[in-house]
Amino acid sequence: MKENNKNLVIYGYLSAIAATLFWSGNFTVARGVIESIPPVSLAFWRWMTAVIILMPFALTKLFSDWNIIKSNIKYITITSILGISLFNTLIYIASHTTTAINLSLIAITFPVFIIVFSKYIFNEPITLNKWMGIILVAGGVITLITKADFSILKSISFSIGDLWMLLAAIIFAIYSILLKKKPVKLSTRSFQLSTFIIGLLFLLPFYIWESLNTNFQIQSVSNNTLLSILYLGLFASLFSYVLWGKAVATIGPTKSSIIYYTLPIFSGLLAYIMLGEKIEVIHIISMLLIMAGVLTAMSERKFSSN
Repeated sequence: MKENNKNLVIYGYLSAIAATLFWSGNFTVARGVIESIPPVSLAFWRWMTAVIILMPFALTKLFSDWNIIKSNIKYITITSILGISLFNTLIYIASHTTTAINLSLIAITFPVFIIVFSKYIFNEPITLNKWMGIILVAGGVITLITKADFSILKSISFSIGDLWMLLAAIIFAIYSILLKKKPVKLSTRSFQLSTFIIGLLFLLPFYIWESLNTNFQIQSVSNNTLLSILYLGLFASLFSYVLWGKAVATIGPTKSSIIYYTLPIFSGLLAYIMLGEKIEVIHIISMLLIMAGVLTAMSERKFSSN
């Protein structure tokens, strides 16, 4: 029994790592098409792609779980609006009115919200090792972003885009916590397909409004644009959300959120492999800090800060 539990925990960590890996490509890919596709349209076609790909594998299961879905429709609708309709759409909107450094700095607040919300919702203790881990990984991310020139932080100015990004971080924290409450009898495929469809339906009126507004027209559709949407729909949406849901179910939202801090590491490695960007000493130092923080936060020693 203990061996099975250990394997389940390892599976949970690997699922969180894989989801974060797929999400690390989200920002890179989206940044390449954000000028040609307006934010709501990008989100709409991303989730439309995910629905089309998932439907042949989940539609039968959706029908068999229909009574469970109906009895939990309020929960499913709330998670759909938060995780599907709002989260990524707000990131795409924020990217038009703020800088990449601001987005990155605000994004790392997400695990902090997870820990605080989990304390009040699930009564999870905020242990000393969790706070130490957060401090280490936050330091690593900030070092990576500023290239160790911390004076940059003094010159940062904030805009409406920063508020959108902060709202997105809070929304994803709440969404991740809600995943812990997913009905046990509802299969993963049914849950994902139902949330994807409902989230897409809530996006539809905003997509129509954006499409009719001359200030938000799709500028061009190239092969690169289509491949980017395919990646967002398949990897950054379908695979990552399924894996993230499994991670939260097995190791909990707090530990899953700490794994999310490895996103800059994966982003840097992808930039090195795909774009030929150099990996410098400062990158290695940042990665070591992030990994040390993750391992510290994952420690099971119970040094409660209460």
